[in-house]
Amino acid sequence: MTEDGTTMKMRKLDTLGMALATWGMGAAVFVACTPPAAEDDDSMMGSTTTPMSMTTSGTTAVDDNDAADTIMEKLDTNQTNDTDNVPNCVTDGSCDLIDMVFVIDNSGTMGEEQLNLARNFQQLVDELENLKDPEGNDVNPNVNIMVTTTDFGHPLCTAFQKPDYTPRQGAPVYQGCNARLNRFTGLDPMAPIIIEEACTENCPADIAPGDHFINFRGSTSNVPNNDVGAALSCIGPQGIDGCGYEAPLETMLQAINEGSCWNNPDQEICDKNPEWADTTRGFLRDDAILVIAMITDEMDCSVQAPNGYSFFTDIENTIYWNVNPELEIPQATSAVCFNSGVTCTDNNGDGLYEDGCVAQQSEVLHPVTRYTQYLDYLSQGKGKEVIMLGILGVPEVVAHNPNPPFEPTAGGAADLLYRNWIDFPYPNGDILPDEWAAGRRSVNKIFEFGDIGPGCTGQDEAGDFTGQAIPPVRIREVCEHLNYFDEEEQEERIRCCIESICDTDFSPAIRCLTGVISDAIGQAG
Repeated sequence: MTEDGTTMKMRKLDTLGMALATWGMGAAVFVACTPPAAEDDDSMMGSTTTPMSMTTSGTTAVDDNDAADTIMEKLDTNQTNDTDNVPNCVTDGSCDLIDMVFVIDNSGTMGEEQLNLARNFQQLVDELENLKDPEGNDVNPNVNIMVTTTDFGHPLCTAFQKPDYTPRQGAPVYQGCNARLNRFTGLDPMAPIIIEEACTENCPADIAPGDHFINFRGSTSNVPNNDVGAALSCIGPQGIDGCGYEAPLETMLQAINEGSCWNNPDQEICDKNPEWADTTRGFLRDDAILVIAMITDEMDCSVQAPNGYSFFTDIENTIYWNVNPELEIPQATSAVCFNSGVTCTDNNGDGLYEDGCVAQQSEVLHPVTRYTQYLDYLSQGKGKEVIMLGILGVPEVVAHNPNPPFEPTAGGAADLLYRNWIDFPYPNGDILPDEWAAGRRSVNKIFEFGDIGPGCTGQDEAGDFTGQAIPPVRIREVCEHLNYFDEEEQEERIRCCIESICDTDFSPAIRCLTGVISDAIGQAG
């Protein structure tokens, strides 16, 4: 059994807080118990802005700005209503190809959630193998499944990376988790969290696909003994030693970037990269329904490189930093992601954001339109059905539509109340009991995460806390953007399922996902 989420979260903060002694207060990451060591800030800042390589994982781009050029060229050269790009399967009724991408948070607080997810992978495979269209006909889909992490890299994480770790930046992870069991030990050198059972409980021995993704149709697959559920349970868990500045939107975008070597291996640059030199087939298929599943407990922090990182590391550029209540000085934390990327409206100063919170554009994070426009290019320009499942920081769903697509009808995102932290012990406030006893208050939470309280607080069946999750403002906007109104049928088409990461059972999320896929097959076919 692992430590509860409170301890895990605090250890994550303490571990990253060690950056103070390494980088000086200009590059402080999270709360520290002691003041930063005296360093030459100018020299230290020079070292923190350059260590992260942007050429990892075999992407065809030099950095994410060059990748943006590749991606955004698609938007410039394709009209979103270009019917010439509609896949042939739309006219012949054979839309049974499904490309599914899992973007899984691999930061220090995600062990229990990955274990929960792995327990439901067999259900996902079973439901896909038995998928029916809206008329009840067997689909027998041809499914690709790829898995990646939320880690795009960040200068404030680089110094703490293990020697054998490199951010995948949207590239697939396809080794079994036992082969990378070191990933399931956290980064605190004094008392690291170890949650190897997130791998081993559902993957006692590695089963991995023969490609960089799983492919199956009926009894045929690229998995040994065709044990697809076991293979997904092995490649799915990602570990807990990734960067705490999660970038799920950017890693998602790079995962489905048509110019990457894992999607388009027939490029000269791929032949020169050892990881992709022998790759013969790409993950994305032109005629396939695209399904994106995003699992994270924090807000998206997809930083614009290279200039956006200066807002985390430059002592002369502290506009988005909050004050550390322990040291009474401003420092960079995950609050920078909230302060620069989200706007909330409190009309009367009571801490409630009556008009909600929305993504805002700034110099720090990529605009949300970067992601919605590319998904529009795929859905409207190329005729793809695009579906998203978010297992995120929203209240637990208490009711679902009993009929396909089984979407949430009560609780969840609909009941998400955007507000500030409540400075009182849980359940009447937001400070978990152990944290309150340790003297932590809302000012500590605001320093660490910004002026937005938790979207949910998780407890397991024994009543132990599994952690708290930050509302997914930016991810929610991208996901809900996929829903649309069907003028012909005069009804809304659900293409976004948002479920709670604080739930103890992810099976309703899997059911919603496959329900939406079934509806999408009916529309495409």
